[in-house]
Amino acid sequence: MLRYMPYGLVMGIPVAGILLAVANLLRSRKKREAAAVLPMIFFGIYLSVMLIITFLSREGGGGSVFDLKLFSTWGINDRNNALVVENVLLFVPYGFFGCWAFERAKGFLWCTLMGAATSLTIETLQLVTGRGFFQIDDIVTNTLGAMVGWLIFRLFFWRRR
Repeated sequence: MLRYMPYGLVMGIPVAGILLAVANLLRSRKKREAAAVLPMIFFGIYLSVMLIITFLSREGGGGSVFDLKLFSTWGINDRNNALVVENVLLFVPYGFFGCWAFERAKGFLWCTLMGAATSLTIETLQLVTGRGFFQIDDIVTNTLGAMVGWLIFRLFFWRRR
């Protein structure tokens, strides 16, 4: 993941700026205070790195492959098991930074739904562009990672109080 950090910074800061502008526009309509800048910057950079890893760093030609069998990648070999664990770990920061950046995502259900929706979007883009495979396992493991990130966020901020 560190290999993609320079690209994430270049893409992430403008993404964070756009996220911050949209969030503050929506918040101002409800007469709420402005969103915090630092969480949006971290979320924007992370989101950019995640998209580079899952979409842009792959070569084309993967073809239109659906794998809708649940847990089909686990237990085949050590490499596939490592990929399953990596999918969980990839979305842990999503759950943490998403909760930190967005007030609504602090709820378990919203954070889980955001993780699932983002994962579904990535899997669909991979299928449509041929830069990966659409696997239901990826959606489940990514969503699990977002849930773990939410839990870490709650433990971190619960202890700080």
